[in-house]
Amino acid sequence: MAPNEGDRAATRRRRQLWAGVLALVGLVLLIIGVTAADGVAAWVEVLVAILLLVTSYVVQHLARRATVYRHDERR
Repeated sequence: MAPNEGDRAATRRRRQLWAGVLALVGLVLLIIGVTAADGVAAWVEVLVAILLLVTSYVVQHLARRATVYRHDERR
């Protein structure tokens, strides 16, 4: 295992963790915005939830891309 492999794995795990946290918070806000909130607060919560879910997807995609398409130093 190359010296950077451990750093890459730690970075990937950290990004996956943040993606999960963002997705969880986004889903909670979405559920609250759709069921309990009303008026402007509901729209704000739903928009923030959608933003968090999209951000979670982007962070997750970056973590996977760094793993799948990484440069191989052994070439």
